[in-house]
Amino acid sequence: MSRIRHARGSRLALAGTAATTATLLVAALAPGATAADRPVPSRAAALDHAAAALLEHADALDLTGAQDTEARDVVVDADGTQHVRYDRTYRGLPVLGGDFVVHLAPDGDFRDADRATTAPLALPTVAPKLASPEAADLAANALRAANPGELLKKLTAESELVVDALHGAPKLAWRTDAAALDSLGNPVARTVLTDAGTGARIDAWDTVESVSGDGASLYGGTVPLETTRSGSSYRLQDATRGGTYTGDAENQTDLCILTICLVRAPATLFTDADNHWGTGGADDRASAAVDAQYGTDATWDYYKDVHGRSGIAGDGKGSYNRVHYGNKYNNAFWDDSCFCMTYGDGDGTTFGPLVSLDVAAHEMSHGVTSKTAALAYSGESGGLNEATSDVFGTLVEWHAANAADPGDYLIGEKVVRDGFGREALRYMDRPSRDGASADCWDTSLGDLDVHYSSGVANHFAYLLAEGSGARTVGGVAYSSPTCDGSTVTGIGRDKLGDVWYRALTVYMTSSTDYAGARTATLRAAGDLYGTDSDEYAAVGAAWSAVNVA
Repeated sequence: MSRIRHARGSRLALAGTAATTATLLVAALAPGATAADRPVPSRAAALDHAAAALLEHADALDLTGAQDTEARDVVVDADGTQHVRYDRTYRGLPVLGGDFVVHLAPDGDFRDADRATTAPLALPTVAPKLASPEAADLAANALRAANPGELLKKLTAESELVVDALHGAPKLAWRTDAAALDSLGNPVARTVLTDAGTGARIDAWDTVESVSGDGASLYGGTVPLETTRSGSSYRLQDATRGGTYTGDAENQTDLCILTICLVRAPATLFTDADNHWGTGGADDRASAAVDAQYGTDATWDYYKDVHGRSGIAGDGKGSYNRVHYGNKYNNAFWDDSCFCMTYGDGDGTTFGPLVSLDVAAHEMSHGVTSKTAALAYSGESGGLNEATSDVFGTLVEWHAANAADPGDYLIGEKVVRDGFGREALRYMDRPSRDGASADCWDTSLGDLDVHYSSGVANHFAYLLAEGSGARTVGGVAYSSPTCDGSTVTGIGRDKLGDVWYRALTVYMTSSTDYAGARTATLRAAGDLYGTDSDEYAAVGAAWSAVNVA
């Protein structure tokens, strides 16, 4: 068997840890012990079991001495079943599509694994023929081409050598992040993947993913807020949710390359004298801050209450928000590099401030995806990435049960203005209502922008929750046809969320496409309800209804 080196996070246990784990297993397997008596393995024990499985099954997993692995996430089910997610490097280079999930029985025995790629990682060389500056120039030109008519300022591009295993046979590639400021001073950015041998473009995508006191918000009415006393005043910082806080970006912007920000807009913490924040009007800068802080609270509470996840990364640590970013900036985005949410004020014609609850939950759910399946932000995987945020943004809105912003299957309905030309950014019951999104899968879906290819998964999610046909939910009229003429009976929003969350955190990988999403959600439904259940059948029927077989 080839020698396997384990990076931090996937080391074999120290003697003390191994002894503790062994003692627990001996006790659990004592005469008279049942599965219910067996202690649920700890995170450390799951990592030990997974590390041992990698050593034992290295050949089957195509792991070689040229590769390192690092654990990214651990899920331990109530019955003790363990799922450990790994990233890989090859001869020190990150592998795009190298991620995989090891599934282990309650006693730690290896069951199987889900891999983003099953292609063997073996390259003749890791010396690129295309130089880094040439790759940077190609990416800079791609950013210019993606912003026609704009005179971009402060344009920079930085390249990182990687192994691309997402697009066919593994190959050496440059991943280049190009960023600049547009004519209004707002950031634009694009990541370009270039073949390091031929100079051919492999893929490209936008990097900026287009989110006790009380406060008067712009969109949610008067909402409760947990704050922190500081002397005779209060800070908009929530110690009960990992220290999450909201600051004023003062209409400045960032300029970042990879994880290094050359210019970082401020996040000047909001303070208040009487712990009653904002006026509910856009002329008070604190009003948008109230929405942002409330959105973070509601998203935290949904993941904690419903899925037992503490914070975006599942580690109990809070993120932070920046409002009033840029100049009439028509966007909001989650940024892993600062672990923060950023909100523009909108141009006032098409969008108002982009701090509505479903937008906030959408963007922060990108952070959850990044810490779990890490779905690649292009092709069908990118559509699933966007749909994941739409699904959970919608479920957070329903969970919050705010009468001023009730739950619905419309995305961003609070932020759009008359100049936008329709009532919402996206529609889950019939995504094509926005004029561009796909209702049904076909072979060209991966060529669409990810915000439009997401429509198929959004349609699936609506059908799974509510069913097909015309109906009124929460006072909003919907009409959801199926692509194959079938009739689908829904299983409810709660079960939709449970199925999608388990599929995302346990079975999906960076390369999961629509067929893979069907498999992942069916496996999740089988785990939760059994393969002979109505829920399992409904998942299959909803996918078939959007032409995903």
